[in-house]
Amino acid sequence: MEDLKIAYIQTTLHWQNVALNLSHFSSKLAEITEQVDVIVLPEMFTTGFTMKTIGLAEKQDGIALKWMQEVAKDKNAVVTGSLIFQEGKLFYNRLIWMQPDGKYKTYDKRHLFRMAGEQNEYAAGAERLVEQVKGWNICPLICYDLRFPVWSRNKIHNDQYDYDVLIYVANWPERRSFAWKSLLVARAIENQSYLIGLNRVGEDGNGINYSGDSVALNYLGEKVSQMEGDSDGIEIVALNFEKLSHFRNQFPAGLDADNFEIL
Repeated sequence: MEDLKIAYIQTTLHWQNVALNLSHFSSKLAEITEQVDVIVLPEMFTTGFTMKTIGLAEKQDGIALKWMQEVAKDKNAVVTGSLIFQEGKLFYNRLIWMQPDGKYKTYDKRHLFRMAGEQNEYAAGAERLVEQVKGWNICPLICYDLRFPVWSRNKIHNDQYDYDVLIYVANWPERRSFAWKSLLVARAIENQSYLIGLNRVGEDGNGINYSGDSVALNYLGEKVSQMEGDSDGIEIVALNFEKLSHFRNQFPAGLDADNFEIL
């Protein structure tokens, strides 16, 4: 199987300003001159992590969705990240998995960050998303989901793992950076999967600072690539499936995992 090339963008976000954030990311994306397969943007990349929904929420005909379609087509790559989305009377912290052909899938954040009152403004998701790119299975999740290993669990069915790459997009505050770094390593090891953890940098409108610490890890929890904390930039990493498959065959710990169902 071919290597999977993933670009992830660690940057500051403009507080509650959709148009300015889309312009900002357009400039950042222009820096990606080589062909990649997946481009990862942060959680709530059009607004920052805000509890304000009215006037900021995306709908089916919204400008951010159209922008993602244009970028995916232009870059011939999947573009993913979460934004505020309205469906009927409900609002979601919704990850968009935009394909180059303009079609997309979605994942709604399951674990809502109650310390910020997220559960009061947004509805929780109930279904995990796993999508395929070049034969690789990829599972994207959102920020606070990182703290809940059951939801992230990589099950094995007929000798096939649910996913090969786990992605977390986040607005994870600097004051809890130790937990961010530690839990990313744990999720990679326990799920025998590559992992991309993308966090923003800068200060938001609530005065909360974010240190980035975005990283790509292998199935051993080792760093494949890492961005400097607080830096603004793009990292591109190539993941090798043969190495992953060899490790899984040599150390099939997943076969001894406990069976369970999530209610």
